[in-house]
Order: sequence, then C-alpha cells, then structure tokens
Amino acid sequence: MQHDLRLVGVGRRYGIRGPWVLRGIDLVVAPGTLIRVEGANGTGKSTLLRLVARLDTPTEGRITGRPHTAYVPERFPASLPFTALGYLTHLGAVHGLSRTAAHQAAGDVLERFGAAAYADTPMSRLSKGTSQKVAVAQALLAEPELLVLDEAWTGLDAPARAELERAVAERTAAGGAVVFVDHDPRRLAGAPDATYTVVETGLERRTDSGSSPEPGTGPVAFVVVQGPPGRQLPPEAVRIAAAAESAPGTHHLTVPGSHSDVLLRALLTASPPWHVVSVGPDGTRPHDPGSRS
Repeated sequence: MQHDLRLVGVGRRYGIRGPWVLRGIDLVVAPGTLIRVEGANGTGKSTLLRLVARLDTPTEGRITGRPHTAYVPERFPASLPFTALGYLTHLGAVHGLSRTAAHQAAGDVLERFGAAAYADTPMSRLSKGTSQKVAVAQALLAEPELLVLDEAWTGLDAPARAELERAVAERTAAGGAVVFVDHDPRRLAGAPDATYTVVETGLERRTDSGSSPEPGTGPVAFVVVQGPPGRQLPPEAVRIAAAAESAPGTHHLTVPGSHSDVLLRALLTASPPWHVVSVGPDGTRPHDPGSRS
C-alpha cells in the first residue's frame, strides 16, 4: 500500500430523506497501520467499514485512494455454487494467478485455517465456522494492500482466531493496512495504531490509543536480539514492534503478544538472521545477558 486512503467529510444515509447513519467523517488509513473501530450496536460501524472498503458510495463527501482491498463480513454468503476449494481457486484466477497457482494457493490457505478437510464440500453445506474460514481465506488469497474485517473472528475456532491475528500482523508488517471491528475488547489488545469510536453519526479518536501496549490491555512479549553494532533492524520488525530500545549490538523490542510470532519470523528470516537472546512473555522483561543486575 503506497498511498493513504482518505475519507473527507463523508456522510452516508439510505434513501433521499432517510436519517444520516454517518456524517462528517474524516479518516486517514495510512500504509502499515492497524485501526480498530468501536461503537454500540447500530451506530454505523459496518457502514463505515463498507465505505472504507468502497463497497458503498458516500452520500456526501469524498474518498480518495484505491488500494487493492479485501473485505470479510461477519456473515459470508454460503449459497455460492462452488466447493470451498473451487471458489478460492476461481478467485485466485480472477486475481491473475494461473489455474495451477490459484489451486495451490487455495489449498494452502485452507490448510492454514484448518479447513483443508472441507476443500471439496459445497459451500452451501459448510457450517457457519467453516464458511467463515473460507471468507477469511478469500480475503488473504491475493495479499491485499487494505484488509477490512467486520467481526471476522465471529464463528472461528480458537486456532483459526489466532491464525487470523497472525495474518493481520503479517499484512501490516508488509506495509499493508488493516481496519477492523470486533466485539471482544481483548482482540489484538495493545496492537492498534489508532482506535476510533462511532458516536451519534460521527467518529471520535480514542485519546488513550497508541502503538505502545499499556498494562492490562493484553499479553505483551519482550524480545532481546543481538547483531553486529550498527546493523539496522529489518523494516518489517520495526513496524511490528510497539517500542524498541537499542544499545550497540543489542535491541530490546516490545510487541503485542498476538504479533510475537510474526516479529520472530521477520528477525529469523532476515539475511543474515538475527540472534534472538531471549523472549519474555506477558510483561516480564527478559534479562539482558549483557547487563548487570
């Protein structure tokens, strides 16, 4: 995602004289950012996400920027005339993959979310949970620049929920943006760069939101890595980390627990790989062997 997506003075209502669902919305979605949207039921969160995904057109105002976007709704239409694998293969081909590559990518993403056993099951016969896995899979298939998730975790089992959190971290680490709504306040706690609340047709930024995890907001991992003095951390690791403290040859990184696997992968797959000295979970800062206690 090379450019911002911007909503400027955006309003949305249904019908010529219908009540305004949203009005005066200003929002910037920058590359590499994770944005959480909150609000009571019926306040317009889903409408906002559909505008961000450009599935709806604003009644007033304008939206600029056209990143390649994928959208996951809370409920995915299950009556499509495909099997799970056939549907994903079809979408892969639509995104420009060869038939062989699309088939392979479709199988891989079903495997990732624990749905490979249902590859040949008609979509109409999938359970709610498995149908939702296919919905997530279709969104990730083309590695979107902007991923929009509207209660996308609903119906997923615990391993799939964790895998989707890792996928979110991967997208932002790669420079993409993610905008999401979820009813669980613990979802990706400490990870969002900004949190907005929909209130009375408007949008308010929560002032206590930030990239650094605060005590009590969720699991936190502390990672110590070493490398030659003067070597810079990989850009994707810097984007994932909520905070970093550096000394010659050593870096202390703080990261939301949901993003720790992706951070470690970025460090260990760098060329040459970084030496991970220690990882401390949930707010327990690991001992730095190079320091004196």
